[in-house]
Amino acid sequence: MSTEEGWFLAEKEQSGVSKPLKDTGSGYCSTTGIYHSLLELSDQQQIPTHPSLDTATYVLSQFPHPDQAESKVALIDSVTNCQLTYAQLRCSIKSLAAGLHHGLGVQKGDVVFLLSPNSLLYPTICIAVLSIGAVLTTANPLNTAYEIAKQVQDSGAKLAIAAPQEVNKLAPTGVPILTTTRSFGENTLSVEELIKGSDPLEAPQVQFLQTDTAAILYSSGTTGVSKGVVLTHANFISVMTLLKWSVDVSTAKDDVYLCFIPMFHIYGLAFFGLGLFCSGATIVLMPKYDLHAMLDAIKRHQVSNIPAVPPVILGLVKYTSKGDLSSLRRVSSGAAPLSKEVADRFREKYPWVELRPGYGLTETCGATSYFRLDDQAKSCPSSSGQLVPSFSAKVVDVETGHPLPPYREGELWLKSPTVMKAYLGNDEATAATIDSDGWLRTGDLCYFDEDGFLYIVDRIKELIKHNGYQVAPAELEALLLSHPNIMDAAVIPVDDEESGQIPMAYVVRATASELTEEQIIQFIAGQVAPYKKVRKVGFINAIPRSAAGKILRKQLVTQTQQLVSRL
Repeated sequence: MSTEEGWFLAEKEQSGVSKPLKDTGSGYCSTTGIYHSLLELSDQQQIPTHPSLDTATYVLSQFPHPDQAESKVALIDSVTNCQLTYAQLRCSIKSLAAGLHHGLGVQKGDVVFLLSPNSLLYPTICIAVLSIGAVLTTANPLNTAYEIAKQVQDSGAKLAIAAPQEVNKLAPTGVPILTTTRSFGENTLSVEELIKGSDPLEAPQVQFLQTDTAAILYSSGTTGVSKGVVLTHANFISVMTLLKWSVDVSTAKDDVYLCFIPMFHIYGLAFFGLGLFCSGATIVLMPKYDLHAMLDAIKRHQVSNIPAVPPVILGLVKYTSKGDLSSLRRVSSGAAPLSKEVADRFREKYPWVELRPGYGLTETCGATSYFRLDDQAKSCPSSSGQLVPSFSAKVVDVETGHPLPPYREGELWLKSPTVMKAYLGNDEATAATIDSDGWLRTGDLCYFDEDGFLYIVDRIKELIKHNGYQVAPAELEALLLSHPNIMDAAVIPVDDEESGQIPMAYVVRATASELTEEQIIQFIAGQVAPYKKVRKVGFINAIPRSAAGKILRKQLVTQTQQLVSRL
């Protein structure tokens, strides 16, 4: 019996635990003001609670049986077509763990900074780092040298692992650098060389607690300033258990997933860097998103599942033909709200593909709500699904602080075993986000319906205040995207002396379109209340977005303010 298998022998026996009181249908308890998940884990699906279990041990314990692991493909590089079986992946993880510990002296608690696009080595690095008790922190390769230096310093990184093309950004930090691959002329040691030169049998045995820090991922949080989100092994074990619950176990071993979501983001890390290996699926990796490369990968590898973001789904609606997605069975959406209009158009164009939106945050290790059944997603196209098992929620009145029943809008508060430990070195921000009872304030305006489906309205801090009314940018963006000559759009607030703020739209027109500002203003005016009207329109070549697909409104607001100041 392997060490990993040993953790999962008879861990339960939780008799006498009563289920939370729920009012019929919604999961809401009027006595406590708490919404409880209507979805449950079976006895065989429960989140492991052994105090000494760590993330890497859990992941490796879920790999296919050794007899199958030799031939079962875990990873495929979409560019080179190189493949890695589950057996090879396990060996690479163990070898790298041995090399990092014995060769480079990486100890439990040391922070390892990872700067790389998606690659076959990315999951190996992540799991190997976690397996020796080190702490993983990841960064966007598009970050500047200044931003990278700031994160290296804030996280206290002792070692950096970087793609060769990113080494120059790290050089000023003075942190030792290990490149992912060996490039011509490079003198640094590479991950590939360390794996080849290390014995997997010498991987260290480390003593863990589930409460130990596993990763520090940087997020704008709920207050708009980048902060290090401290996630524990318990957080990752919980979210991976929920991810395994969410997939169709009857077909999981035959599923082929396409990964273009960056693995430095919690969405990509939880799904592709760790979680999907627990279901035995095959993952086709793209270094970054490109529509035509994605379509080619789907066709060549007969991809069945795509975890995506709204801009990708919009691209599939507006740019591709039906034949491009003939092998697909399911597309999920996360990281940013998916509008009803885009969801409806996707389902109309690709009726054989299940579209399942979800909702999550870095602070909840990714998972919060999801659609388990496709019929539910079709009947509630504006929703982000139901709370996943182990989650509780409150909808809190932003003025009074009182919990609200179904169909009343307020701030979403969450509690679950996936909620972060803290913001790194920032007690004030932590206290402002997590209350004394463990409730995480998300900063998102939402409501639940009578069936327990969650509806995200917008970020509270991004609501436009016009003559005392609140206008949600996401609502106007969804309407703009329904116009056939608008390829992308973003709505921001612009200061106004009379009304406080007015909604301004930035629009990407379709090729050769001569759509005017007045036509767009009238298009929206015919569909919304007077206070929600778009008052100004700017035309732009591309809407600035984060790697996860979120609109960078602050950037547009700053550009607009600078333009106004020059007039």
